[in-house]
Amino acid sequence: MVKGKVSGEIRKIIRVIGIVQGVGFRPFVYQIAKENDIKGFVINTSEGVYIDAEGQPNRLAQFIVDLKNRAPVLSKIDEVVIEDAEKIGYEGFEIRKSKEEKGKFIPISPDMSICEDCRREMLDPNDRRYRYPFINCTNCGPRFTIIEDIPYDRKNTTMKVFKMCERCQAEYDDPQNRRFHAQPNACPVCGPKLIWYDKKEFICDTEQALEKAIEFLKDGKIVAVKGLGGFHLAVDATNDMAVSELRRRKKRYEKPLAVMMLDVHMVSKYCEVSEDEIALLLDPKKPIVLLNKKENIDISEFVSMNLNTLGVMLPYTPLHHLLLEGVDKPLVMTSGNFSEEPIVKDNEIALEYLKDIVDGFLLHDREIRTRIDDSVARIVKGKEFLIRRARGYAPFPIRVSYSLKEVLAVGAEQKNTVCLTKGNYVFLSQHIGDLENEETLSYFKDVIETYKKLFKINPVAIACDLHPDYISTQYAEKTGLPIFRVQHHHAHIASCMAENNLKGPVIGVSYDGNGYGTDGRLWGSEIMVCDFYEFRRRAHLNYVSMPGGALAIKRPYRMAYAYFYELFGEIPDDIRHIFEKIDAAEMRIIEQQVAKGINCPKTSGMGRLFDAVSFILGIRDVCYYEGQAAVEMESKIQKTDEYYPYGLDLKDSSYIINPRPIFENIFYDLNMSRPIGLIACKFHNTVVQFTVNLCKLIREESGINRVCLSGGVFQNVYLLNRTINKLREEEFEVFYNSKIPTNDGGIALGQAFILNAILGGRN
Repeated sequence: MVKGKVSGEIRKIIRVIGIVQGVGFRPFVYQIAKENDIKGFVINTSEGVYIDAEGQPNRLAQFIVDLKNRAPVLSKIDEVVIEDAEKIGYEGFEIRKSKEEKGKFIPISPDMSICEDCRREMLDPNDRRYRYPFINCTNCGPRFTIIEDIPYDRKNTTMKVFKMCERCQAEYDDPQNRRFHAQPNACPVCGPKLIWYDKKEFICDTEQALEKAIEFLKDGKIVAVKGLGGFHLAVDATNDMAVSELRRRKKRYEKPLAVMMLDVHMVSKYCEVSEDEIALLLDPKKPIVLLNKKENIDISEFVSMNLNTLGVMLPYTPLHHLLLEGVDKPLVMTSGNFSEEPIVKDNEIALEYLKDIVDGFLLHDREIRTRIDDSVARIVKGKEFLIRRARGYAPFPIRVSYSLKEVLAVGAEQKNTVCLTKGNYVFLSQHIGDLENEETLSYFKDVIETYKKLFKINPVAIACDLHPDYISTQYAEKTGLPIFRVQHHHAHIASCMAENNLKGPVIGVSYDGNGYGTDGRLWGSEIMVCDFYEFRRRAHLNYVSMPGGALAIKRPYRMAYAYFYELFGEIPDDIRHIFEKIDAAEMRIIEQQVAKGINCPKTSGMGRLFDAVSFILGIRDVCYYEGQAAVEMESKIQKTDEYYPYGLDLKDSSYIINPRPIFENIFYDLNMSRPIGLIACKFHNTVVQFTVNLCKLIREESGINRVCLSGGVFQNVYLLNRTINKLREEEFEVFYNSKIPTNDGGIALGQAFILNAILGGRN
């Protein structure tokens, strides 16, 4: 390998840090080394890619430029460290075996959708991988869901049980081949296979199993499909009976279902779609994208129920492509679970757990190490706006320019994620779900241990929510680590600050349903002045009772009653009729609860105000999923620039918003028979208006001109867009969550940054 030193050559040691393993980086380095007549070697290590390079100075300089500018599409270079070294005299360039270093780690690529090259091969009758559902290369396929340890080599993945045939091994060993060191590399001879099972048949042949699944789907039956990060429940999205039966069996009565469509052409048949939305649909991450539905389409009304939007994704695995082409219709593709439980990932568990939901199972024999749901996004102001961060995004880290402590943040109760930090990296986990049962708690614990293992993190402290009854808080209390309790809405604003790389004080507007406050009450309409280290609450809605506690979240009429009783002292006669449809016995209980303060925690939650207004407008009496009343009210908006008046009091150095004038004017409009959509819009505009006015008052006091918007209520795109626009008209700098969910999926990130600030000093 080593020869005599060549005159004029120099040597550089190059360390590339980032997502540079499992994405074709070493063969890329090999190719540009050959182009530039570079000698030496490249190797994977436990913290990145290490390159020992010798060559003429001008060729070596070009090699480094190519390294940075021509990197593989799925790679992400965070840092390139270059050192001079004494010449050795290499005689060629080679790719060496991976080197594991104790305590070191590298970021891991998320799972990526099938690339165009693989799709083309899969559809080519002359190709040896024709119609093979597990085709992949270094530019696509499973990553995070199959990895068991680092470095990312086949022996450390669930693919280790599949011994490559001679042809696959030759591809794997050839630096010129796009499957060089593609760890999931396989073909029909040596790789994973499909299996079909129903009550009558057991089929181990891949093609026959696929044909059987297509036959069942065409017949309106429900099929469990094992995918990349777990099982989907699939059914013909145009079949009313099939979709309604899926809802009944899954016990998911009204929450929207995601739909998978073959291509953009099919999407445009059913939805209004912009260029930005098309780009997001086609992105290798392939999230579910929320789109506006067209009218008079044949998608079942039971798919998204009372909404004017549809969650659509394109096929992201070879298997999905083959299914969609075979059925030639949109398919519902919803998580393989019962409502509010984690997605199922293992064959044996699926066969038992899902047997009462599905008519048949399309299985495969590649093990899923880490389960992961589909991500959900939409376009806001021309850019991606994440609602659920999971497949395609996690465990992609956030990199910061300063060093962070090794800490763990365990998030909130709903839409839970966890966050770990180390060095320059912040690892926000995939969506875990609502911590309401043992199954989700087990998943939560597994995610924590997986991230600690893969990224070599040993937390020195833990952050959790203030709420003492949250399962995540109780977990934190049992770890034995120093524990730091972070106020929920402070964490929301900190997540926005972290995403936008902000330090120093900001005006934070955090609107959501409920979060435990420092006074023991349930907050949720918070306007504060804060940095990572501390916050001061400056404005919020009037407190109001929640009759029955959490029951009031599911039954908006309870919140409506509480608002009327506490704002007006009694239920006005001209309003009482709206409660006539509610069971009389329950109404008597509600009246007693509110009057006597029995099981009526106080809340300032913005989400609860939206619930009450939704009920008053006749939109939603009972909610079957979080935020349903508000989501359906948003879908009915008829745009106007009008808004309602509101009251504002100064109490205890805070601005208290009194919504009584809002309710009075809503009823005036109802009595004048004005359209519900118009009233809904005026209500939204009112929230925008008092938000902007309060930010102006706080700016006058504090001199702070930066506003951060966060919290689940800002998933409401009309409210978010209009608030941003109105604040910018008043010359505020406005920041909001985009790459990190604005809902509770971002809480762990905020907690982690607040904890680091506490441990490292004021930010």
